[in-house]
Amino acid sequence: MTAAIRYDEVETGTELGERTFPVRRVDLVRYAGASGDFNPIHWNDRTAKAVGLPGVIAHGMFTMAEAARLVTDWVGDPGAIVEYGTRFSNPVVVPDDDEGAEITVSGTVKEKRGDNQVVVALTVRSGGTRVLARPTVVVRLA
Repeated sequence: MTAAIRYDEVETGTELGERTFPVRRVDLVRYAGASGDFNPIHWNDRTAKAVGLPGVIAHGMFTMAEAARLVTDWVGDPGAIVEYGTRFSNPVVVPDDDEGAEITVSGTVKEKRGDNQVVVALTVRSGGTRVLARPTVVVRLA
């Protein structure tokens, strides 16, 4: 695949919009199977609460992946991501009900670099709280 967004069509300040991604317990089970991370804090309320969490939480890497979808959907090519960094600041608590939780992601181009690369700063929230601290994605455009 190739990036669908052209470097010369993007300016600093370009907004990627906002997307909301649902997170249900079944998503965590699927992610655990794919990643091999079966830590019970991601599926068992009793264990999560025993270690001081408010309940079952989404995997940090799952949260990062959902946030990156805003960028990959915008650019049209998951392989266009050159670099991605963040810190986990708050957990995404996923209730055991039909709704689960939501991760809301927005992004803005903060810098244009050489080699058709741009730096996208993301804002990632769940339940009104930032769950990733300073998430930044470097992506190569067409």
